[in-house]
Amino acid sequence: MQIYLSRKIESTVRKDLKNFPAIAILGPRQCGKSTLALEFGKKIKKFVYIDLELPSDARKLNDPELFFKANQDNVICIDEIQLNPEIFGPLRAIIDRGRKNGKFILLGSASPDLVQGASETLAGRISFIELTPFTIHEINKLKSFKLNDFWLKGGYPESFLARENETSFRWMQNFIKTFIERDIPRLGINISSIKLHRFIKMCTHFHGQLINTQKIGDSLGISYHTARNYIDIFEKAYIFRTLLPFEANLKKRLIKSPKLYIRDSGILHALLEINNFNDLLSHPSLGSSWEGFMIENILSELPNWNGYFYRTSSGNEIDLILTKGKNKIAIEFKSSSAPIASKGFYVALKDLNIKNAFIIAPVNDLYEIKQNIKISSLDKFLEYIDKHF
Repeated sequence: MQIYLSRKIESTVRKDLKNFPAIAILGPRQCGKSTLALEFGKKIKKFVYIDLELPSDARKLNDPELFFKANQDNVICIDEIQLNPEIFGPLRAIIDRGRKNGKFILLGSASPDLVQGASETLAGRISFIELTPFTIHEINKLKSFKLNDFWLKGGYPESFLARENETSFRWMQNFIKTFIERDIPRLGINISSIKLHRFIKMCTHFHGQLINTQKIGDSLGISYHTARNYIDIFEKAYIFRTLLPFEANLKKRLIKSPKLYIRDSGILHALLEINNFNDLLSHPSLGSSWEGFMIENILSELPNWNGYFYRTSSGNEIDLILTKGKNKIAIEFKSSSAPIASKGFYVALKDLNIKNAFIIAPVNDLYEIKQNIKISSLDKFLEYIDKHF
């Protein structure tokens, strides 16, 4: 099976290369940033690729002004740019000296410093593009595509394209180990890898739940402020996603704590030691795994929509509320092929006066069960949103 698949984001990259001197493609390690950039490089006559994780390449930028001058006619791609944040100053000077669009492609894996440094130093000169692991619209074109495989293995290319579940599982375990032992210390978390592994495992058990930083902190012997800081760093590293509560001016007691998700279902399952679909079906986290898998695909596919959840103290709940302008869409997720919405879902729809509602389940079609309430597969839901909104 081919390792490179055409990415939905390619058109955005192509457009921004024409309109900005520099673009930064950001995303988690191993999600396909380098592969994507090198595919573009094949179509560019004069293209230079620098990987800052290679000492020989890193040395080429010891004198960035000299390097940029020697390559002034080339398109320059710098991978793992967060390893050399000092480069942003010389980059700005070179761009301003002879402004030319499509000159620099910057790739960054998991560093808040990258976004902060580039956004401050290269303001008005750079476009930021987030690349996620594979989403459903990128891979459902494959003849061998099976939703359950995608759900189990997640969207990281090497994991999803692995022929055997065991190979995918081992790749994920190695990814987590490398991330904890090498990448996270670069992001400001200076604790032992053993304690850090306990932290991420603890957070896994809050997947799809309200964040309890006090409980997480107590389990590690750290303050809840420190636990919150670690969660923020994992979120900026594209491993966690926090979902904020929907703010509504109602005379009801609303839950105001955010919910926590492991963004990639394959990482979640590796942390839970789930390496085949039968084990997933019997696992207590089945429902929350499906919910997180759906939310990640929806929010990745619909970047112009904002996502929230809604819950009252009495238990009325909507798993995901999508908003864009005046449009509001409510979604409940059910891992059953014969889904039944909860009573609290209908009460919440009435509370918020939401007219468009969906129950997304492992089904093959889209059909209405009540006025303005539809049961749908993930791909049919996305097609519906693209057509009607």
